[in-house]
Amino acid sequence: MGLLARLAPHLPYVRRYARALTGDQATGDNYVRVALEALAAGERSLEPHMTPRVALYHVFHTIWVSTGAKLEMNEAGYPGDDAARRLMRIAPRSRQAFLLTALEGFTPSEAAQILDTDVDEVETLIADAQSEIDAELATDVLIIEDEPVIAADIEALVRELGHQVVDVAATHNEAVDAVAKKRPGLVLADIQLADGSSGIDAVKDILARYDVPVIFITAFPERLLTGERPEPTFLITKPFQPETVKAAIGQALFFHPARAKEAA
Repeated sequence: MGLLARLAPHLPYVRRYARALTGDQATGDNYVRVALEALAAGERSLEPHMTPRVALYHVFHTIWVSTGAKLEMNEAGYPGDDAARRLMRIAPRSRQAFLLTALEGFTPSEAAQILDTDVDEVETLIADAQSEIDAELATDVLIIEDEPVIAADIEALVRELGHQVVDVAATHNEAVDAVAKKRPGLVLADIQLADGSSGIDAVKDILARYDVPVIFITAFPERLLTGERPEPTFLITKPFQPETVKAAIGQALFFHPARAKEAA
């Protein structure tokens, strides 16, 4: 199989990454083009110990670093959306680690290969980016959870990130009533609630009124993966790790279009 044939399935994704990293599709495509030309000319090669996708991103990374980001527009000159402008304010290396894991779905180990570093540094870079995002996108959070201990743990995590918990609802009706009193900027929802009602139905009712990001935290993930709305972008399985919840909150707020526009 030829080089282009091996890389073709991954090109749309590396273009997406390049746009997010540089702040502009045309600028990102310049980097992708230079990387492909370097591969075609034999100036760069795919690392044999890496998967083709990881190796392609690694080549892209080396090109981006070697140019000193000279093709990259500064924030003031960038014509993109507000969310992208905020992303451009994150330090470049932290921006890379965050996007590789949050947007592109690479594991920290794969991101470490791409960035020519180790997992510890990648996790530190992600945490740095996460802190910047959390500070900038602080919002009001509605928690839908019927187990008091779990609700208290989630509330503590939310407050630790600098967000405000507007209510903790244990039933469908309580969740709907809470939203009627104050619109949340983020919803963290369980599925199976205290009175036998459904967190999924509560979220559907909320989304019918407001376009807000939702993170489901549940012991029953199979009940969500049905292909029907609200198909979750963010799904955390109980028992959860605190860092997983923190990362999901930052990603949900950053990448949700409506939330990003309001917060800019």
